Amino acid sequence: MTYSGAVRVGGPAEVHELTDLMITKVAVGPMNNNAYLLRCRATGEQLLIDAPAEAGILLRLIGDDGIVSVVTTHRHGDHWQALAEVVAATGARTYAGRYDAEGIPVPTDVLVEDNDTILVGRVTLTARHLAGHTPGSIALVYDDPHGAPHLFTGDCLFPGGVGNTNKDPEAFASLLHDVETKLFAPLPDETWVYPGHGHDTTLGDERPHLPEWRERGW
Repeated sequence: MTYSGAVRVGGPAEVHELTDLMITKVAVGPMNNNAYLLRCRATGEQLLIDAPAEAGILLRLIGDDGIVSVVTTHRHGDHWQALAEVVAATGARTYAGRYDAEGIPVPTDVLVEDNDTILVGRVTLTARHLAGHTPGSIALVYDDPHGAPHLFTGDCLFPGGVGNTNKDPEAFASLLHDVETKLFAPLPDETWVYPGHGHDTTLGDERPHLPEWRERGW
């Protein structure tokens, strides 16, 4: 089946098959959160990006191979409701942004800084610290050597705009600046974007709208 990224709560997961990495997307919970299971095709190691809710669904998705790590993109509660149960069942290392870890009730094993790398098997993910939606949100970049990059943005970038900054002009300016300089500037239009809620997009689809986002202030 061709990957579309259009998953729904209660519906099936979708798998994006890359040369070195398999990305499985599932929607869970009352706020339609996305979770992403990454599997290195060379080693079989797995990493989960966010454990938002419905631990049973996530653990069935993970399967008997388990996960080596779980990365929480930011401190908001809808992104970690299932984290404690998933970690207890798998023994996974926990990662979160240094400035958001204090707001996550499950202890963080590895505090992530801007430009840190996280490994899953032979695949390298690079963290980007994006301040504004929360103080310590992180996005993860997989620079696929066989094609376009893949970008997991949490709640910092969606189709149609950046994440919610609660009408705080300083927070919005910070988030837009970080998204522009750390995501749009270095990454090409073909970069596939996997957000924390809803459908996927690409940087190329969103780039023309940056001026209007700046003008509207959200």
